[in-house]
Amino acid sequence: MTAERATDNPQVSEEGLQDSMDTLQDSMESRQHLLGSVAAQGVSKVFLPNSTSKVTALEDINLHISPGSFTTLIGPSGCGKSTLLRLVAGLIHPTQGVVQVNGKPADQARKDRDYGMAFQTASLFDWRTVRKNIELPLELMGWRRGARQQRAAEMLELVQLPEFADSYPSELSGGMQQRVAIARALAFKPTLLLMDEPFGALDEMTREHMQAELLHIWEETNTTIIFITHSIPEAVFLSTNVCVMTPRPGRISTQIEIDLGKRTDDTREREDFFASIVKVREALRSQEST
Repeated sequence: MTAERATDNPQVSEEGLQDSMDTLQDSMESRQHLLGSVAAQGVSKVFLPNSTSKVTALEDINLHISPGSFTTLIGPSGCGKSTLLRLVAGLIHPTQGVVQVNGKPADQARKDRDYGMAFQTASLFDWRTVRKNIELPLELMGWRRGARQQRAAEMLELVQLPEFADSYPSELSGGMQQRVAIARALAFKPTLLLMDEPFGALDEMTREHMQAELLHIWEETNTTIIFITHSIPEAVFLSTNVCVMTPRPGRISTQIEIDLGKRTDDTREREDFFASIVKVREALRSQEST
């Protein structure tokens, strides 16, 4: 009798299939909205927790980073900025709390290669050409040779270094090496880029040029960026959001939204730029007095 009803009423099974497809579509759309997002809830990190030498690096971090945003972490040395970045990267685990990237645990996001990283030193391989350095993560991921070469060419155009494809790192300036490192970090199309003081070793003029280049790359790729710096003007110039951290144990004391519109060289001379610098500086100084 049940079989006859199922046969006589194909609409029932069709409706059920449609409901399943709608549910799947909703799930896919929800996941799509999370791409490039980062969330930390109640996160603390204690090193050597069972030792008399234990160090509480971070305490009760609560942070939500929206897809496509540019967030900078700033605070005194030793406040846990790099530790927080490593937690987001899934390279270490929180003692308490939860970190999610793209709506999944940070450790899973690391396994899924959801992010790229750039450090203070470019860390390029001297024996590989610029093109081959950019292709390296693609090689490790099993990309075919033609696809690797095409992607490397696209990235060289993005960082405006196509004529240096066959050069070696030793033949490039420090700023150019950093552009190659950024190209390598973005080569496999991650939704998130983590940057730990990438311009810290550069002279002031090169640093300002690299800031403009980074904003160009960010606008072109719509990649979410989390950036660490000790420079207040750099934080303000680059960011849509600045997170001010306290001395250890690091907490996020203040989040300051930065709305300067499209940045140009003239931005650095504007009153709202200087006003934002003052706001971040005062937030940092308020932590020194507590």
